[in-house]
Amino acid sequence: MFDVEKIRQDFPMLRNRPDLLYFDNAATTYKPQAVIDAVCGFWTGYTSNVERGDYETAVKADRAYDHTREIIARFINCEPKEVVFTANISHSLNQIAFGIGRWLKEGDVVLTTEAEHASNLLPWFRLQEEKGIRIEYVKVDRQGVCHAEDFRRAMHEGVKVVSMAHVTNVLGSLQPIKEIAAIAHEYGALVVVDGAQSVPHRPTDVKDLDVDFLGFSSHKMCGPDGVGVLYGRYDLLQKMDPVFLGGGMNARFSSDGSIIYKDAPQKFEAGTPNIEGVIGLGAAAEYLMSLGMENIQAYEAELRAYFAERIAKLDNIEFYNPDNTSGPITFNARGVFAQDAAGYLGAHNICVRSGNHCAKILHEVIGTDQTIRASLYFYNTKEEIDRFIEAAGNITLENAIGIFF
Repeated sequence: MFDVEKIRQDFPMLRNRPDLLYFDNAATTYKPQAVIDAVCGFWTGYTSNVERGDYETAVKADRAYDHTREIIARFINCEPKEVVFTANISHSLNQIAFGIGRWLKEGDVVLTTEAEHASNLLPWFRLQEEKGIRIEYVKVDRQGVCHAEDFRRAMHEGVKVVSMAHVTNVLGSLQPIKEIAAIAHEYGALVVVDGAQSVPHRPTDVKDLDVDFLGFSSHKMCGPDGVGVLYGRYDLLQKMDPVFLGGGMNARFSSDGSIIYKDAPQKFEAGTPNIEGVIGLGAAAEYLMSLGMENIQAYEAELRAYFAERIAKLDNIEFYNPDNTSGPITFNARGVFAQDAAGYLGAHNICVRSGNHCAKILHEVIGTDQTIRASLYFYNTKEEIDRFIEAAGNITLENAIGIFF
């Protein structure tokens, strides 16, 4: 049984701030005590740089850091040598894009969607400007879903890379990545997946999905900020050049300018990493696996369905993604600017996010530039949703503006 009340006791923020209703989990998540203890344990018991020292605490730090690579490999079903630690998923996606970019030539096509986060578009935009590649967009429906048959129609021999989110960050569109990867590979294209909104919420098996690259962030899955993961097929990582250069990632360099890189994954981890963050990420992944990712997915699906059913009945709310079964609830209050409506909810200690959520061309799909996003995680409850619905039903222009005066 998924005991939510027991789980909530693992989170100090939930214990310390029972007045807050936290529905901003797509932006960042609360941290369980196990993660806090892991980070503090490094700070108070064996602080040291990694891959640098031959003394006892340094060796302990090395082992803890490297052990996280093994944990993440188990979490997404890959080899530890295919796990690269980055600063966040934006860092991961930039490394992937600019690493792949060296293999692309003028006229090569990157196929993506208009529902993507900036981190999965802007690096390709730069390559379009600098190298003359072309970006093409595959058709999505009003819920932001890319159907496999539409994807097949969009594929052609010129497509060298397919890059899209598994679950989009505004509409929660669950893309058929396994089918997309199979079609893309028929054409010899590489498949890059933004897993920021999927990996924390559902079982992820990169071998089963058969993707070439995947990125995700620690802070969206109960881990510390400032840590990301880049998964890549090892043969591709070995072939790919790192974007950042510096200490720790090279075997030798000489005055003539020659550099010998270390093997992957170390060649992508220049400089001192966020050691405590990586160790905390390992604790977060172990915590999630202890709950069971299948259990998390099932509970969240039930929770979101309840939320969708209730918010759809509010006459003052325009609900943009009623047909999706994953990701955030995305809406506006009729006649009220999104930030004003979010401010009204904030005045009632309800934490949501307003704006375009870094998906600045999605308005071309849904017809509006600003929305409010209420995003759930496994520690949320139906009682919290009921409290939200009561407050949301009272959002009017007069009430929203009234909180500022």
